[in-house]
Amino acid sequence: MKFLDEAKIYLESGKGGPGCVSFRREKCEQYGGPNGGDGGRGGDVVVEVIEDTNTLIDFRYQQHFRAGAGENGKGSDRSGAKGDHCVIKVPVGTVILGEDKETELFDCVTAGEKFVVLKGGDGGKGNAHYKSSTNQAPRKSTPGYPGDETSMWLRLKLIADVGLLGLPNAGKSTFLSVVSNAKPKIADYPFTTLHPNLGVVQVDQAREFVIADIPGLIEGASDGHGLGTRFLGHVERCSALLHLVDCTIDDPVESYRTIRNELKKYKTELHDRTEIVALTKIDSLGDELAEDVRQSFEKETGIKTFLISSIAKQGVTELLRELTRIILDEKTKDDDVDYSFNPV
Repeated sequence: MKFLDEAKIYLESGKGGPGCVSFRREKCEQYGGPNGGDGGRGGDVVVEVIEDTNTLIDFRYQQHFRAGAGENGKGSDRSGAKGDHCVIKVPVGTVILGEDKETELFDCVTAGEKFVVLKGGDGGKGNAHYKSSTNQAPRKSTPGYPGDETSMWLRLKLIADVGLLGLPNAGKSTFLSVVSNAKPKIADYPFTTLHPNLGVVQVDQAREFVIADIPGLIEGASDGHGLGTRFLGHVERCSALLHLVDCTIDDPVESYRTIRNELKKYKTELHDRTEIVALTKIDSLGDELAEDVRQSFEKETGIKTFLISSIAKQGVTELLRELTRIILDEKTKDDDVDYSFNPV
């Protein structure tokens, strides 16, 4: 399945059906009279939140959605049937924006939620509606009201507990493949990861959490360099950020600061999010040299740093336990926020 995290759609609610002009002509009715029914109401456009998908790929092939029109009113005081609703199914984590691509209309964070985006037009009135003591045979009816039209943007922000950050080839995809059942593409060239990947990490028999790997950032990403900051929205909902830094490069501190600067330019709240830093690929340096790199890194940044090797599975368990502790702490701080932490 291809990944798509942004789409524009065009919507139209159903128009109401027209009222009916009709009169009773029955053998045993002395006077008869008007009996034209009202038209049916047009269908609504409804957004439903579902959890069995994590991409907007369906909206690449269909962008126009139209609800059904209400039926005409009928004789014998029968109202027309209501138009069929148009139900648009979006993944959990989708944000619905207005035509300006900035105004937030709905934030779809709970599976099963439904939002009425456009209401259908009212049905017209039949001539029975206009009967009075001074107008006993009205021949008046009204047409149905038209539906509404609009366009809007869908933007997907994956819901995960931990977001992976780092320069290209920092070891993010390798880490995800080791700690979860996810199978991201792994290669020794920059920008191997071209779209976000999700993985469920089983810490122990009682605890698990979701981790999101996004494409690597580079210096100038906030100005559109590389893949830009397009995918950073997928870590906005995370409880914590896991920043992986390659310990084999010449200046790990500069690598760390580069990503932090891009986060700050993108969104201040993300820059202030709880963060854990880990130096990766320590199997390439050996224990003694890796420890020297960590001490130097901690001295310059003032940040507690983990040493891990995803391939050798060194330090991975301790790192996962620390992530679990932070997720639980964040969840305790605000029970009203859904961080998708799912105890078994």
